[in-house]
Amino acid sequence: MLVTGCGKESSMERKKANGKVQVVASFYMMYDLAKKIGGDQVEVKDLVPAGTEPHEWEPGARDVASLEDADVFVYNGAEMEHWTDTILNTLDNKELVVAEASKGVKLTGSDPHVWLAPLNAKKEMENIKDALIKADPKHRTVYEENYKKNAEKCEKLDERYKRTLGQIKRKEVITAHEAFGYLCRAYDLKQIGIEGIQSDSEPDAARMKEIIQFAKKHDVGTIFFEELVSPKVAETIAKEIGAKTAVLDTLEGMSDEDQKAGADYFSVMEENLRTLKKALDN
Repeated sequence: MLVTGCGKESSMERKKANGKVQVVASFYMMYDLAKKIGGDQVEVKDLVPAGTEPHEWEPGARDVASLEDADVFVYNGAEMEHWTDTILNTLDNKELVVAEASKGVKLTGSDPHVWLAPLNAKKEMENIKDALIKADPKHRTVYEENYKKNAEKCEKLDERYKRTLGQIKRKEVITAHEAFGYLCRAYDLKQIGIEGIQSDSEPDAARMKEIIQFAKKHDVGTIFFEELVSPKVAETIAKEIGAKTAVLDTLEGMSDEDQKAGADYFSVMEENLRTLKKALDN
Protein backbone atom coordinates (compact mmCIF):
# COMPACT_ATOMS: atom_id res chain seq x y z
CA MET A 1 0.00 0.00 0.00
CA LEU A 2 1.05 3.64 -0.15
CA VAL A 3 3.48 4.77 2.51
CA THR A 4 1.49 6.87 4.96
CA GLY A 5 3.82 7.04 7.92
CA CYS A 6 6.75 5.57 9.78
CA GLY A 7 6.81 1.79 9.81
CA LYS A 8 4.45 1.34 6.86
CA GLU A 9 5.42 -1.07 4.07
CA SER A 10 4.24 -1.17 0.50
CA SER A 11 2.25 -4.19 -0.68
CA MET A 12 5.18 -5.22 -2.86
CA GLU A 13 7.53 -5.14 0.14
CA ARG A 14 5.17 -7.35 2.10
CA LYS A 15 4.99 -9.86 -0.76
CA LYS A 16 8.76 -10.01 -0.86
CA ALA A 17 8.82 -10.57 2.89
CA ASN A 18 6.50 -13.58 3.04
CA GLY A 19 5.90 -14.54 -0.59
CA LYS A 20 2.11 -14.46 -0.26
CA VAL A 21 -0.65 -12.08 -1.27
CA GLN A 22 -2.41 -10.79 1.84
CA VAL A 23 -6.18 -11.28 1.54
CA VAL A 24 -8.82 -10.18 4.03
CA ALA A 25 -12.24 -11.82 3.79
CA SER A 26 -15.42 -10.38 5.31
CA PHE A 27 -16.75 -13.68 6.73
CA TYR A 28 -16.28 -17.44 6.41
CA MET A 29 -17.83 -18.02 2.99
CA MET A 30 -15.60 -15.38 1.39
CA TYR A 31 -12.62 -16.80 3.29
CA ASP A 32 -13.26 -20.28 1.92
CA LEU A 33 -13.69 -19.14 -1.68
CA ALA A 34 -10.61 -16.92 -1.52
CA LYS A 35 -8.50 -19.82 -0.24
CA LYS A 36 -9.81 -22.06 -3.00
CA ILE A 37 -8.81 -19.61 -5.73
CA GLY A 38 -5.64 -18.29 -4.12
CA GLY A 39 -4.20 -21.60 -3.04
CA ASP A 40 -0.60 -21.47 -1.86
CA GLN A 41 -0.09 -17.96 -3.23
CA VAL A 42 -2.30 -16.25 -0.64
CA GLU A 43 -2.64 -15.78 3.07
CA VAL A 44 -6.29 -15.25 3.96
CA LYS A 45 -7.64 -13.67 7.13
CA ASP A 46 -11.31 -14.14 8.08
CA LEU A 47 -12.49 -10.99 9.85
CA VAL A 48 -15.43 -12.65 11.61
CA PRO A 49 -14.40 -15.08 14.39
CA ALA A 50 -15.15 -18.75 13.77
CA GLY A 51 -18.69 -19.76 14.68
CA THR A 52 -19.93 -16.15 14.81
CA GLU A 53 -23.10 -15.00 13.05
CA PRO A 54 -21.86 -12.25 10.67
CA HIS A 55 -25.01 -10.24 9.88
CA GLU A 56 -24.71 -7.84 12.80
CA TRP A 57 -20.95 -8.17 13.32
CA GLU A 58 -18.98 -4.91 13.37
CA PRO A 59 -15.25 -4.52 12.59
CA GLY A 60 -12.97 -3.20 15.31
CA ALA A 61 -9.67 -1.33 15.22
CA ARG A 62 -7.65 -4.51 14.61
CA ASP A 63 -9.86 -5.40 11.66
CA VAL A 64 -9.35 -1.99 10.11
CA ALA A 65 -5.60 -2.40 10.63
CA SER A 66 -5.76 -5.72 8.78
CA LEU A 67 -7.36 -3.96 5.81
CA GLU A 68 -4.68 -1.27 5.88
CA ASP A 69 -2.07 -4.03 5.49
CA ALA A 70 -3.97 -6.12 2.93
CA ASP A 71 -3.50 -6.49 -0.81
CA VAL A 72 -7.03 -7.76 -1.51
CA PHE A 73 -10.33 -7.42 0.33
CA VAL A 74 -13.07 -9.91 -0.54
CA TYR A 75 -16.66 -9.29 0.52
CA ASN A 76 -20.00 -10.65 -0.60
CA GLY A 77 -22.02 -7.48 -1.10
CA ALA A 78 -25.78 -7.74 -1.80
CA GLU A 79 -26.38 -6.02 1.57
CA MET A 80 -24.59 -8.75 3.53
CA GLU A 81 -21.92 -6.50 5.05
CA HIS A 82 -23.51 -3.19 6.02
CA TRP A 83 -20.20 -1.69 7.13
CA THR A 84 -18.04 -1.97 4.01
CA ASP A 85 -18.59 1.45 2.42
CA THR A 86 -17.95 3.29 5.67
CA ILE A 87 -14.76 1.38 6.44
CA LEU A 88 -13.34 1.41 2.91
CA ASN A 89 -13.81 5.17 2.65
CA THR A 90 -11.63 5.70 5.71
CA LEU A 91 -8.66 3.57 4.61
CA ASP A 92 -5.27 5.00 3.65
CA ASN A 93 -4.54 1.80 1.70
CA LYS A 94 -5.06 3.13 -1.82
CA GLU A 95 -3.55 0.03 -3.44
CA LEU A 96 -6.13 -2.29 -1.91
CA VAL A 97 -7.91 -4.37 -4.55
CA VAL A 98 -11.56 -4.75 -3.56
CA ALA A 99 -13.60 -7.72 -4.80
CA GLU A 100 -17.38 -7.56 -4.44
CA ALA A 101 -17.95 -11.27 -4.98
CA SER A 102 -21.66 -11.08 -5.81
CA LYS A 103 -21.14 -8.56 -8.61
CA GLY A 104 -22.85 -9.87 -11.74
CA VAL A 105 -25.17 -12.24 -9.86
CA LYS A 106 -28.86 -11.60 -10.50
CA LEU A 107 -29.99 -10.39 -7.10
CA THR A 108 -33.48 -10.89 -5.73
CA GLY A 109 -34.80 -8.64 -3.00
CA SER A 110 -32.63 -8.08 0.05
CA ASP A 111 -31.46 -11.69 0.42
CA PRO A 112 -27.62 -11.70 0.44
CA HIS A 113 -27.14 -15.49 0.58
CA VAL A 114 -26.34 -15.80 -3.12
CA TRP A 115 -23.67 -18.50 -2.69
CA LEU A 116 -26.25 -21.12 -1.64
CA ALA A 117 -26.92 -21.67 -5.34
CA PRO A 118 -23.72 -23.35 -6.64
CA LEU A 119 -23.66 -21.48 -9.95
CA ASN A 120 -23.73 -18.22 -8.01
CA ALA A 121 -20.77 -19.44 -5.95
CA LYS A 122 -19.03 -20.10 -9.26
CA LYS A 123 -19.59 -16.47 -10.28
CA GLU A 124 -18.29 -15.27 -6.93
CA MET A 125 -15.12 -17.30 -7.43
CA GLU A 126 -14.67 -15.72 -10.85
CA ASN A 127 -14.79 -12.24 -9.31
CA ILE A 128 -12.30 -13.28 -6.64
CA LYS A 129 -10.02 -14.75 -9.30
CA ASP A 130 -10.06 -11.48 -11.24
CA ALA A 131 -9.19 -9.51 -8.10
CA LEU A 132 -6.25 -11.79 -7.28
CA ILE A 133 -4.93 -11.49 -10.82
CA LYS A 134 -5.16 -7.70 -10.59
CA ALA A 135 -3.22 -7.70 -7.32
CA ASP A 136 -0.73 -10.39 -8.37
CA PRO A 137 -0.59 -10.76 -12.18
CA LYS A 138 2.60 -12.82 -11.90
CA HIS A 139 0.54 -15.82 -10.75
CA ARG A 140 -2.36 -15.41 -13.17
CA THR A 141 -2.05 -19.00 -14.39
CA VAL A 142 -2.30 -20.38 -10.84
CA TYR A 143 -5.47 -18.41 -10.11
CA GLU A 144 -7.04 -19.33 -13.43
CA GLU A 145 -6.30 -23.03 -12.94
CA ASN A 146 -7.67 -22.98 -9.39
CA TYR A 147 -10.78 -21.20 -10.62
CA LYS A 148 -11.33 -23.69 -13.43
CA LYS A 149 -11.01 -26.66 -11.06
CA ASN A 150 -13.45 -25.23 -8.52
CA ALA A 151 -15.87 -23.90 -11.15
CA GLU A 152 -16.19 -27.45 -12.48
CA LYS A 153 -16.94 -28.65 -8.95
CA CYS A 154 -19.70 -26.03 -8.69
CA GLU A 155 -21.19 -27.21 -11.99
CA LYS A 156 -21.15 -30.84 -10.86
CA LEU A 157 -22.70 -29.88 -7.52
CA ASP A 158 -25.43 -27.99 -9.36
CA GLU A 159 -26.15 -31.06 -11.48
CA ARG A 160 -26.42 -33.27 -8.37
CA TYR A 161 -28.89 -30.83 -6.81
CA LYS A 162 -30.97 -30.75 -10.00
CA ARG A 163 -30.93 -34.51 -10.39
CA THR A 164 -31.72 -35.25 -6.74
CA LEU A 165 -34.31 -32.58 -6.01
CA GLY A 166 -35.90 -32.85 -9.43
CA GLN A 167 -37.13 -36.35 -8.51
CA ILE A 168 -38.85 -35.21 -5.32
CA LYS A 169 -42.53 -34.27 -5.41
CA ARG A 170 -42.61 -32.42 -2.08
CA LYS A 171 -41.41 -28.85 -2.69
CA GLU A 172 -42.31 -26.94 0.50
CA VAL A 173 -39.32 -25.97 2.67
CA ILE A 174 -40.11 -24.26 5.98
CA THR A 175 -37.04 -22.46 7.30
CA ALA A 176 -36.36 -20.57 10.53
CA HIS A 177 -35.58 -17.50 8.45
CA GLU A 178 -35.53 -16.69 4.76
CA ALA A 179 -31.92 -17.45 3.98
CA PHE A 180 -32.44 -20.05 1.26
CA GLY A 181 -34.19 -18.10 -1.48
CA TYR A 182 -31.45 -18.53 -4.08
CA LEU A 183 -31.12 -22.24 -3.39
CA CYS A 184 -34.88 -22.78 -3.54
CA ARG A 185 -35.33 -20.79 -6.75
CA ALA A 186 -32.48 -22.68 -8.42
CA TYR A 187 -34.11 -26.06 -7.75
CA ASP A 188 -37.83 -25.28 -7.92
CA LEU A 189 -38.47 -25.43 -4.17
CA LYS A 190 -40.85 -23.19 -2.24
CA GLN A 191 -39.30 -21.52 0.80
CA ILE A 192 -41.59 -20.48 3.64
CA GLY A 193 -39.65 -18.45 6.19
CA ILE A 194 -40.88 -18.31 9.77
CA GLU A 195 -38.86 -15.13 10.17
CA GLY A 196 -37.59 -12.66 7.58
CA ILE A 197 -34.15 -12.28 6.00
CA GLN A 198 -32.58 -11.17 9.28
CA SER A 199 -32.45 -13.90 11.89
CA ASP A 200 -32.97 -11.43 14.75
CA SER A 201 -36.59 -10.75 13.80
CA GLU A 202 -39.27 -12.49 15.85
CA PRO A 203 -42.50 -13.92 14.40
CA ASP A 204 -45.70 -12.78 16.07
CA ALA A 205 -48.52 -15.11 17.12
CA ALA A 206 -50.40 -14.61 13.86
CA ARG A 207 -47.34 -15.60 11.80
CA MET A 208 -46.75 -18.68 13.96
CA LYS A 209 -50.37 -19.73 13.47
CA GLU A 210 -50.08 -19.19 9.72
CA ILE A 211 -46.95 -21.35 9.50
CA ILE A 212 -48.52 -24.11 11.58
CA GLN A 213 -51.63 -24.17 9.39
CA PHE A 214 -49.49 -24.27 6.23
CA ALA A 215 -47.34 -27.08 7.60
CA LYS A 216 -50.37 -29.17 8.52
CA LYS A 217 -52.05 -28.56 5.17
CA HIS A 218 -48.97 -29.64 3.22
CA ASP A 219 -48.03 -32.45 5.62
CA VAL A 220 -44.60 -30.92 6.27
CA GLY A 221 -42.46 -33.31 8.28
CA THR A 222 -39.33 -31.22 8.89
CA ILE A 223 -38.71 -27.65 10.03
CA PHE A 224 -35.25 -26.34 9.14
CA PHE A 225 -33.04 -24.03 11.14
CA GLU A 226 -29.44 -22.84 10.83
CA GLU A 227 -26.45 -23.78 12.90
CA LEU A 228 -25.73 -20.22 14.05
CA VAL A 229 -29.35 -19.37 14.87
CA SER A 230 -31.38 -20.44 17.90
CA PRO A 231 -33.64 -23.41 17.06
CA LYS A 232 -36.31 -22.30 19.55
CA VAL A 233 -38.92 -21.09 17.04
CA ALA A 234 -38.36 -24.04 14.69
CA GLU A 235 -38.66 -26.47 17.61
CA THR A 236 -41.88 -24.83 18.81
CA ILE A 237 -43.55 -25.25 15.42
CA ALA A 238 -42.17 -28.76 14.95
CA LYS A 239 -43.56 -29.81 18.33
CA GLU A 240 -46.96 -28.33 17.50
CA ILE A 241 -47.31 -30.32 14.27
CA GLY A 242 -45.42 -33.45 15.29
CA ALA A 243 -42.53 -32.80 12.92
CA LYS A 244 -38.76 -33.07 13.18
CA THR A 245 -36.14 -30.33 12.99
CA ALA A 246 -32.99 -30.39 10.86
CA VAL A 247 -30.07 -28.09 10.16
CA LEU A 248 -29.49 -26.40 6.82
CA ASP A 249 -26.14 -24.66 6.91
CA THR A 250 -25.84 -21.18 5.36
CA LEU A 251 -21.99 -21.26 5.53
CA GLU A 252 -21.98 -17.83 7.12
CA GLY A 253 -19.67 -19.11 9.84
CA MET A 254 -17.89 -22.37 10.59
CA SER A 255 -16.39 -23.60 13.84
CA ASP A 256 -12.65 -24.10 14.18
CA GLU A 257 -13.34 -27.77 14.85
CA ASP A 258 -15.19 -28.25 11.56
CA GLN A 259 -12.56 -26.33 9.62
CA LYS A 260 -9.80 -28.46 11.10
CA ALA A 261 -11.80 -31.55 10.16
CA GLY A 262 -11.69 -30.44 6.51
CA ALA A 263 -15.24 -29.12 6.07
CA ASP A 264 -15.70 -26.53 3.33
CA TYR A 265 -18.27 -25.13 0.91
CA PHE A 266 -18.57 -28.31 -1.12
CA SER A 267 -18.81 -30.74 1.81
CA VAL A 268 -21.41 -28.59 3.59
CA MET A 269 -23.48 -28.17 0.43
CA GLU A 270 -23.40 -31.94 -0.09
CA GLU A 271 -24.64 -32.38 3.47
CA ASN A 272 -27.39 -29.80 2.85
CA LEU A 273 -28.47 -31.82 -0.19
CA ARG A 274 -28.63 -35.04 1.82
CA THR A 275 -30.65 -33.25 4.50
CA LEU A 276 -33.12 -31.84 1.97
CA LYS A 277 -33.55 -35.21 0.25
CA LYS A 278 -34.19 -37.02 3.52
CA ALA A 279 -36.71 -34.40 4.66
CA LEU A 280 -38.59 -33.97 1.38
CA ASP A 281 -38.54 -37.57 0.21
CA ASN A 282 -40.67 -38.89 3.09
